[in-house]
Amino acid sequence: MKTFPLEQAHSLPRWRQPVALLFLMAAAMPIAFATWSALLNNFVIEVAQFDGSDIGWLHTVREIPGFLAIGVIAVLLVMREQVLAVTSLILLGTATAMTAWFPAMGGILIITLLSSIGFHYYETVNQSLQLQWLPKDRAPQMLGLLLAAGSAATFIAYLAIIATWSLFDLSYNTVYMIAGGSTAALAILAHFAFPQFESPNPQLKHMVLRRRYWLYYALQFMAGARRQIFMVFAGFMMVQKFGFDVHQVTTLFLINLVANMFVAPIMGRVVAHFGERRALMVEYTGLTLVFLAYGGIYWFGWGVMVAASLYVIDHFFFALALALKTYFQKIAAPEDIAPTAAVAFTINHIAAVFLPAGLGYIWIVSPSSVFVLAAGMAATSFCLAMLIPRHPEPGNETIFSPMLAAPAE
Repeated sequence: MKTFPLEQAHSLPRWRQPVALLFLMAAAMPIAFATWSALLNNFVIEVAQFDGSDIGWLHTVREIPGFLAIGVIAVLLVMREQVLAVTSLILLGTATAMTAWFPAMGGILIITLLSSIGFHYYETVNQSLQLQWLPKDRAPQMLGLLLAAGSAATFIAYLAIIATWSLFDLSYNTVYMIAGGSTAALAILAHFAFPQFESPNPQLKHMVLRRRYWLYYALQFMAGARRQIFMVFAGFMMVQKFGFDVHQVTTLFLINLVANMFVAPIMGRVVAHFGERRALMVEYTGLTLVFLAYGGIYWFGWGVMVAASLYVIDHFFFALALALKTYFQKIAAPEDIAPTAAVAFTINHIAAVFLPAGLGYIWIVSPSSVFVLAAGMAATSFCLAMLIPRHPEPGNETIFSPMLAAPAE
């Protein structure tokens, strides 16, 4: 397949340049994934009669491909990153379109596994492509804009669900088919409309584990564990405890998206101005307080407005997570980006494989305990973020690096 040098991409029309491709993929992925997420809790409760342990097992299965994201390195021996990203999007879209065809637990788990392979392999290589294609001095702002583009696409999907679900009495199958088909169609467009860009820094095709990246690995592990509790149980609580219908859950998601469309670019500028250390410390402080407040819903009987407000506030802090990407971009050797993205995705999903299923049983007994555990994880992440130096770079990966004066591997 003919390739186009990345350093010459500026000679192409704007709509065919690498950044345009990143924006197209950033918009395509959430259409399927966000729709699947918005309908999931209602779908499994109404159609398959899931309880807390069932939803825990579903998300454990969903995270297995993330845990195995290190397999991307093997795939890259026979397939370019750009091609793998598009192929993964097609798989995500196709599997999402077929979700409602399998209304029993076994079928739901299988189709979830397939869509998850597409999602996680796309996310792995997409992160790698972003860090390779975006200049370091503009990466935080551009990552913020990419988040905003994904939010805009999700906004359109959510708005369509809200406007048509009750009005036209839509079925789960209809919505999943339209959303999944749209993602697959945009992925096919991305494949044929853009050349294959060749980075000036060939990526290593084997697993990379470097001692000097240890803090990045630790932050990734904690981020994965913490994120799972929110993704699995925050939305489930809105349906199980407060009886939210599909259009109500989607409205809540829509509010988050509107906020993120404006907040994400601002967060990118915040990271660029204040640095990764301060940005991540603010994120983890906020998340600690939010998770404790989630527990307060069960301790003090706080109502639906408090729960919904916390759900929105939660997303404000998650937007700062782009700082973790730019931290790695600053400390990484250019050729390490692709293999380390795969390794980091696997590390990010270690806890995700066992936490949802295990916490599902705790949820049945004490939902508040699940959120207290998440608060503890956010507090631990805060302590780790304090180890990031003000100006991270190779040889200055943590605040201890100058004292250790160890040569870069």
